[in-house]
Amino acid sequence: MTQVDAHQHFWHLARGDYGWLTPDFAPIYRDFEPTDLAPLLRSAGVDLTVLVQAAPSVPETEFLLDIAAQTDFVAGVVGWLDMEAADAAETTARLAGNRWLKGLRPMIQDIADDRWMLKAELDPAFTALTAHELVFDALVKPNQLLHLPELVARYPDMTVVIDHGAKPNIANWRVGDRDFERWAALMKTLAQSPHTWCKLSGLVTEAGANWQANDLRPYTETILAAFGPERVIWGSDWPVVTLACDYERWRSCALALLADVDDTGRQAIFGGNAVRCYGLGQG
Repeated sequence: MTQVDAHQHFWHLARGDYGWLTPDFAPIYRDFEPTDLAPLLRSAGVDLTVLVQAAPSVPETEFLLDIAAQTDFVAGVVGWLDMEAADAAETTARLAGNRWLKGLRPMIQDIADDRWMLKAELDPAFTALTAHELVFDALVKPNQLLHLPELVARYPDMTVVIDHGAKPNIANWRVGDRDFERWAALMKTLAQSPHTWCKLSGLVTEAGANWQANDLRPYTETILAAFGPERVIWGSDWPVVTLACDYERWRSCALALLADVDDTGRQAIFGGNAVRCYGLGQG
């Protein structure tokens, strides 16, 4: 079975459009390229990746599409779109003409308005995204997750992938408290849509210093119980993951957390689901 890392990044600092990436993030404040990731993939036995945007610009998306065309292991790109632009539908159509584009991701986590995704002005973009059979990667935090069920109901044919489990505040939450229970209930609600998936990624960077696998277990179990092994997708979030641990430790941890899932389910989570959801190898 093909093994897929469904969430990784590359960037060149000189591009100048990574507003969030400052020297405060010293371990990742440098260029990251395919030659940096390739040996990690070989060591982990990962065959393919999905390359995800890290800057709110169409030129960065085009930069990533060029990388995909030149890199054997990159099977698809999730790019960025100014969804409020008057020409959002036309830009979506143009980008969708590139065989490597598999999805789009506005950086919702950085938008102050928690209800931004529900603005009527975004309808042409969401309609075009759905029409071109692109995946909507929902980069949200728990306060924004609250509004995602309404968006999913509004566009029932749109494929949605919740990035990083919606970034639960693992370092500060406790199982059973109000915030955890609300997050868990929203996961269950969203999973009722057959076109909604969830990435098992990004959890270690939400877990705080000196995290252990058991800190992640309630979150992994909640995601798995809600979406089942048929709609959970593993991703590394490399190189951001290196703020908390190395590539090998996160993959090994995820494998251990899913030890009770049968072989069919594990093959799906670590490969098959990404292929199906993003249409990897198609186009």
